[in-house]
Amino acid sequence: MLVIGLTGGIGSGKSTVADTLAALGAAVIDTDVIARELTEPGQPALGEIAATFGADLIGPDGRLDRDALRAQVFSDPNARARLEGILHPRIKDRMLERLAEVRAPYAVLVVPLLFETNQHTLVDRVLVVDIPETKQRQRVHLRSGLTDGEIERIVASQISRAERLARADDILDNSRDRPALLAQVEDIDRKYVALAGAFNDADVR
Repeated sequence: MLVIGLTGGIGSGKSTVADTLAALGAAVIDTDVIARELTEPGQPALGEIAATFGADLIGPDGRLDRDALRAQVFSDPNARARLEGILHPRIKDRMLERLAEVRAPYAVLVVPLLFETNQHTLVDRVLVVDIPETKQRQRVHLRSGLTDGEIERIVASQISRAERLARADDILDNSRDRPALLAQVEDIDRKYVALAGAFNDADVR
């Protein structure tokens, strides 16, 4: 089966692209969604996070204070590495389990840190959603309310825009409005459906 890795910097528009591809018939597996599932109350990963970073990160309702955890790990590279050590192997295992169950023309793995975690080795093609850096920061600020410093630390934790673009197989330009982006998504879906057919023909032969 054809497997696409969808990535891009924070605020680039990955969720819009993923949702549209899903509506067009692709099987979308989002690692951010999996990460949230793994840190729900009662999940082993949540207990490990509390033991590592402090029980005060767990609220009275048993839920993780994601803002407090983010502030802690993005101000300390060692803390971020510890968190990734807890979550990334579990995320990868669950992602691969779901991928094995896919019955669709092609699958899309939404992985913000696709290159940083070497998960590009799991996919056939890499699709990057690209946005100019000024627009990226404006969008993140409006959407999340993060400070400029917090945004800069998150951006710094990802590979550069130039490197991401250089390593992409396909690029969606999100510098214009939503309709322009959606038109590109429809075009890339047609391309992937055709490629998926070629993959299936090769498997049959």
